[in-house]
Amino acid sequence: RVRLVQSGGGSVQAGGSLRLSCAASSDDNTNTKYCMAWFRQSPGKEREGLAAVGSNGVPKYADSVKGRVTVSRGDNDNTLYLELDSLKADDTAVYYCAAETINGGTCYALDRYNFAFWGQGTQVTVSS
Repeated sequence: RVRLVQSGGGSVQAGGSLRLSCAASSDDNTNTKYCMAWFRQSPGKEREGLAAVGSNGVPKYADSVKGRVTVSRGDNDNTLYLELDSLKADDTAVYYCAAETINGGTCYALDRYNFAFWGQGTQVTVSS
């Protein structure tokens, strides 16, 4: 079982930056390798993948946020960070951290159905 604990978020001014973090832990194996990702969901919309990073540290970005988003893994490889710049009202959403271990830390498609483990979600509200 994998636990994901998110931190950060809240109210942010338009044009500013958002920084979130997500810490993963496993009861089963301290050597577990994760694909970790960030998603977000606005009311009435599908959950949207933003970015993912495998245990190799190579990021994948969704076209919708490419150029504004940066993801990285912590030194212990079990923490995922998100930075989203030039915030707009459309970035208002609940942001979720996600992880998958089945592929040995390799990330494939940025699709919510590829991820079995989810963080608690963090509301981000962009105000003008």
